[in-house]
Amino acid sequence: MKDGIEMKEEKAQPVLSIRTRAAVRDLPRIIRENYGKIMQYLEKIGQQPACAPFVAYYNMDMEDLDLEIGFPVLRPLDGSGEINRSEIPAGKYVSMMYKGPYAGMEKPYNDMMKWIGEHGYKPKGIAYEYYYNSPMEVPESELLTRIVMAIE
Repeated sequence: MKDGIEMKEEKAQPVLSIRTRAAVRDLPRIIRENYGKIMQYLEKIGQQPACAPFVAYYNMDMEDLDLEIGFPVLRPLDGSGEINRSEIPAGKYVSMMYKGPYAGMEKPYNDMMKWIGEHGYKPKGIAYEYYYNSPMEVPESELLTRIVMAIE
């Protein structure tokens, strides 16, 4: 692992998620609302998340982001309404833990893209961000986000 970047083979991870689209300026509200819906559903069915919540970014069009917002779960669970039973596919992933404000995440993304190219891999175009805390809990300088990119 160099510069905090590591590559791992991961098993498929079951999730409950909501697929949606949003402009970057609307992300805080959209993420908060959808996490709330999924947490309410998990409580209703007597389940808990397996680890930190995530957002999958299927594109990087800041005016029309294609998003999957969700929680990893211990086993596949049926969804309800807009909440879908899904999974993060098995495969190779490059990841890095980032500490700091969300506005500063361009550099770790660029560092990871450089690392991917230097090591002969190609990005698959999906980036995941796992949020270990929130701006409502800690100062922006203390935010912890694990950035994960699917590679081939």
